[in-house]
Parts: sequence; structure tokens; C-alpha cells
Amino acid sequence: MQVTNDKVVSFHYSLKLADQTQLESSENSDPMVYLHGKANIIPGLEKGLEGKSAGDEFSITVAPAEAYGEYNPQLQMRLPIKNLKAQGKLQVNTLAVVQTDDGPRQVRVIKIGRFHADVDANHPLAGQTLTFDGKVEDIRDATDEELEHGHAHGPGGHQH
Repeated sequence: MQVTNDKVVSFHYSLKLADQTQLESSENSDPMVYLHGKANIIPGLEKGLEGKSAGDEFSITVAPAEAYGEYNPQLQMRLPIKNLKAQGKLQVNTLAVVQTDDGPRQVRVIKIGRFHADVDANHPLAGQTLTFDGKVEDIRDATDEELEHGHAHGPGGHQH
């Protein structure tokens, strides 16, 4: 069986930046599980896994446009501190949430003043080329319920 649309795929991976800094790994934990073709993982990784079989090892390099997007300097802004909600004390490099017309948005605090904070609303990996090294562990047909919900269920997938 190969990775194609409507298959539930499980895989182990390590994620590295272009400079080889490792950001995360599924080693010593459950594999990543997703429903292929439903945009449950970044587009470049999903495209790279297309056609793979269980047991296949892979190294997939994903450009920013197919990952978390290009870095957009216009997403840096100054906001009143009272509009930012954070767990604990607001500090540089902490994440906070701000309400927007489109709902809550997570931002990273880059500078704090007396009444305002400069924040960055880019995804932390925006503008980064990412490399995923790993192995496809299993591929199975999605259940009717998974297809209806648009994501994998069970261990490593979404729980209801």
C-alpha cells in the first residue's frame, strides 16, 4: 500500500533547520499520524510523502512557501499590553494571544515597553527551509468516520 489520498499514514521523523539544528523528533514517542490529502500536515511534507510505502525511509526538504510561509515583516506590530493575554508574566520571546477580527491570534513578544509591546505574528518557522528525515511506519485505509471528520483518529491522531 502506498501513501495516497484518504490513507492514514504514521511515520517517525526528525526535523532540522537548514543549518542542521534539530528542532524536534518523534524518536522515543508515538509516530506522527495523519490523514493524507486533507491538509493535516504542511503541504511540502505531504507532497514528499506521496507514493511512499510502509518501511520507506525519507529525507524531505521543504522550502518556506510549502512549509510555514515566507517571513513577513508587516506581521510585526506594536500593541497595547492590555490587549495581550499570556500565561504568566509577559516577557520577551514569550507567546501571547491577541483578539483580531478573525479570532484569537498567537504572537511572539519581541520588545516590551511601559504600555505597549512589539510583537511578531509570523509562525516561528516562517521563512525557514525545513528538512524532515524519517521512516514511514504504517499506511492504512481511513475509516468512514475519519474521512467525514477530515483527520486520523486513535493513538497519534486526533482524539474525540
